[in-house]
Amino acid sequence: MLTESPRELPSDLAFLPATQADLPAILALQRIAYQDEAELYNDWCLPPLQQSLAELQSEWHYSVMIKAVTVGQIVGSVRATCVDGVCRIGRLIVDPAYRRRGIGEQLLAHVEACFSDAASFALFTGHLSVDNIRRYQRAGYAIARHEPVSPAVTLVHLEKTAGV
Repeated sequence: MLTESPRELPSDLAFLPATQADLPAILALQRIAYQDEAELYNDWCLPPLQQSLAELQSEWHYSVMIKAVTVGQIVGSVRATCVDGVCRIGRLIVDPAYRRRGIGEQLLAHVEACFSDAASFALFTGHLSVDNIRRYQRAGYAIARHEPVSPAVTLVHLEKTAGV
């Protein structure tokens, strides 16, 4: 049972590197967190919903994964890699019961801090995910391009110069 107000960060919230033992819980949370996106796009085959544990384990070996934990439970996660000075951020997820408390913004800030030597940051979301787009823009990201991936989905790519 939640004791904090709907907009308050949990008092014991911690941001930690995800371990390999965390991956099943992160994958389960990912599937829950992306239900809203699947419904929004009427597409239950979105890649985050199809990812296997083996794929996530492979990704863990070459990326930085951060988890948000409260009351011993993972309530958010994000992952990123950096190639040629560009930090690519992906799968920023927050448990629906903990949304609108700033956890996503804090996860984004923590993963950016892990790549303090990056020249820029890049991420994407779907065109109908206007709350995500606004959230990223408030964090200093600007729309760089649109990429149609199906008749129903266009990805909105956003970028941010380091230090912004």
